Amino acid sequence: MKRTYRFLPLLLTVFLITSCSGGGNSSSQESFVSGNGSVTFIKSDNRIQAPALAGMTLSGTNYSHGFGKVTVVNVWASWCAPCRAEIPALIALSKKYSDVTFIGILTRDNPPTAEAFQRRFSIPYPTLIDDSILLGFKGSLPANAIPTTVIIDRSGKVAGRISGVVTVASLTDLIEKVSAE
Repeated sequence: MKRTYRFLPLLLTVFLITSCSGGGNSSSQESFVSGNGSVTFIKSDNRIQAPALAGMTLSGTNYSHGFGKVTVVNVWASWCAPCRAEIPALIALSKKYSDVTFIGILTRDNPPTAEAFQRRFSIPYPTLIDDSILLGFKGSLPANAIPTTVIIDRSGKVAGRISGVVTVASLTDLIEKVSAE
């Protein structure tokens, strides 16, 4: 009888851990991973082609991006607190660097909620709602966290990534490095 009681705390702990799934929208927050803001830069000879950036936007229009300019791609979701924290920096930099294309990719989110978020913050660049685009980054610098920001060079190759919240300094540094090439 004593042996059964000895394992009771362990069984209770396992039960509590596995039963606390948080409820909510299973397609959004369940496997959320937040990045730490680490910056990766790839030398030009080691870069891989970025996927096509095209599809339906939050505003309901079709969008197709042609490379030729430095491009900043931000992967976000409206429920993501780090995404909300970085949006002022992204908006400011999209206005400062008018020669750089900024594009959002919505992931694991409800488009009407995200569209309200986009309106509330007056995000000036398009957001694509097809997160299957992210699979195209698999061979280079995949979006390994939410948010993730990827920098694409003028030739359409992945040049860098910020995994987690961007800062004005971190994104400015990457934009200027890639723009100077």
